[in-house]
Amino acid sequence: MKAKEAGRKTIKVMNYTVNLAVLTIIMLLIAYAGYALWDSNQMYHAADKTHYAKYKPTAENQGKTFKELQTLNPEVIAWLSVYGTNIDYPVTQGQDNTKYVNTNAEGLYSLSGAIFLNSENSKKFDDFNSILYGHHMDKSVMFGELGNFADKKLFDAHRYGNLYFDEKDHGIEFFVYIHTSAYDSAIFKPGVNEKYRQAYLNNLIANAMHIREIGVTAEDQIILLSTCSSGSTNGRDILIGRITDEVYEDPFLNKNTNDAKDQSTDGLGSFLKEIRLINILLAVLLIVLITVIIYRRKKRTKSS
Repeated sequence: MKAKEAGRKTIKVMNYTVNLAVLTIIMLLIAYAGYALWDSNQMYHAADKTHYAKYKPTAENQGKTFKELQTLNPEVIAWLSVYGTNIDYPVTQGQDNTKYVNTNAEGLYSLSGAIFLNSENSKKFDDFNSILYGHHMDKSVMFGELGNFADKKLFDAHRYGNLYFDEKDHGIEFFVYIHTSAYDSAIFKPGVNEKYRQAYLNNLIANAMHIREIGVTAEDQIILLSTCSSGSTNGRDILIGRITDEVYEDPFLNKNTNDAKDQSTDGLGSFLKEIRLINILLAVLLIVLITVIIYRRKKRTKSS
């Protein structure tokens, strides 16, 4: 009789231990998922244009805030804006093309990196072709929107941008969108010399997915915005524009003001949606756990 009672107690302890272990594992999984979600949102927030907005040069601040950023990181050389998108960032240039893959514009380590100019280009943007790089990221941060220009309607609607350098604004008029390979050396060749400029320009036109005829010549300065493509392993999406002395008005300015309010809650909204999904998952797991516990108790009761 004592042996039977001891056996029951042993089974009860084992059941309790198994239930506790299952619950602990579930809670650890939920905690890990929550941390991963928080960490991911922190990265996207740090890469969002709003993080750098305080440094953006404007007519009102006469570039003083931009100089503050340059004090933090002397390798900040320009500011790029693509009208009608969230591309509104400082531009850096390192001694090589690897530093700003994992370093932000403030000079700090960051997986999101920074927008950076090819190390072989002139920081005065007086080369025939200057090449900028940026990570392709979700949630419309960094160069994550460049792939959207594959849509002809979007390409047609987004014609202008701005490039601030040498303490003044310069216009950008976009005229070509290309999807190509990361190994296309004919395109990824910065500072093409005068002898090959026309051939380089002809090659861009020949490979264009979309083109806008604006009369670009070999005497102009052009700028390429390049990022990884989400559609292919080694694909690259490139938006190309002509740098001009004429500064263009932002046709999306009023719309962007309203969008900025919406976008300020987009990240929070996305975060809350993910939190709700985790809560649902937690509820389901708890229901499963309770069901298992009840089933095991009923089974134990019948066996006794």
